[in-house]
Amino acid sequence: MAVPKRRTSRSRKGTRRSHHAVVPVQIQYCARCNEPVMPHRVCSNCGFYQGRDALPVEEDDKQGK
Repeated sequence: MAVPKRRTSRSRKGTRRSHHAVVPVQIQYCARCNEPVMPHRVCSNCGFYQGRDALPVEEDDKQGK
């Protein structure tokens, strides 16, 4: 069974883990309604994606109730 002969130093451990940092999520804005949208996703507010209507979005009629 392999066992380390020497303890791994803080510097060597930190150097190895230097690429493990958490990257913040990039947020883009919809070209039509300027709502924040995740990249490569359809806008949940207006259904717009890559210059066209990808999803038909039904508008709620709150005045009729």
